Amino acid sequence: MIDNPRGVGTRAMVLAAGLGKRMRPLTNTTPKPLIRVSGQPIIDYVFDHLREAGIKRAVVNIHYLPEKMKAWSRTVTDPQITISDETDTILDTGGGIVRALSVLGNEPFFVMNSDSFWIDSEIPALARLKAAWRPEKMDCLLLLMKPEMTTGYGGSGDFEISIDGRLKRKTPNSTTALAYIGGYLVHPRLFENPPGPSFSMNVLWDRAIAKGRLFGLAQDGHWLHIGTPEAIAKAEEVLANYRV
Repeated sequence: MIDNPRGVGTRAMVLAAGLGKRMRPLTNTTPKPLIRVSGQPIIDYVFDHLREAGIKRAVVNIHYLPEKMKAWSRTVTDPQITISDETDTILDTGGGIVRALSVLGNEPFFVMNSDSFWIDSEIPALARLKAAWRPEKMDCLLLLMKPEMTTGYGGSGDFEISIDGRLKRKTPNSTTALAYIGGYLVHPRLFENPPGPSFSMNVLWDRAIAKGRLFGLAQDGHWLHIGTPEAIAKAEEVLANYRV
């Protein structure tokens, strides 16, 4: 567990309110975060990362098949889980966080997707995010990897990173763009003046880019994105190889 006396990154938001349409028919009866990979729900791998990072409280937002997500949450005692119920509406990746800000507090907190996870290299990714955090110049610090170090992603990268770590959107012909892998550290100030009740984090990331306050951190290891039923077997093969 990571000691963190400053309070940076002691809480986390886990985004689990998606419909999982691309995972059908599996998600006809099971929320996407509870789909099993190598015998374990995807979201449990995410919580393994959070526990290792010393997270004390995690907010999990829910919308689709909410009772099954609530039942899962009752099986978790560490970290403490607060459910943010979004069954009344879909708030997207940004609006869901805004609804939960009163629980997440005034210090920088982690945000994690619930449909992907990574295999860490020697130094855990969340520990590196905490160590790299510089509040005087950052509003958000994204976790990134080279596309070739991912499974189930299929893209050619999302952001280009400068020498000092600042990010910009990838250019069409970029050969050095890095993939965003579903985790970041963010200061609550980024959510001031949200564009509406439902919005994507991409809106706020673009605001931060314009101010030079969106940063990235390239991590070694391997990222597993479980976006389709076919991705499950591929992820399980990677996990088996890493465990040998």
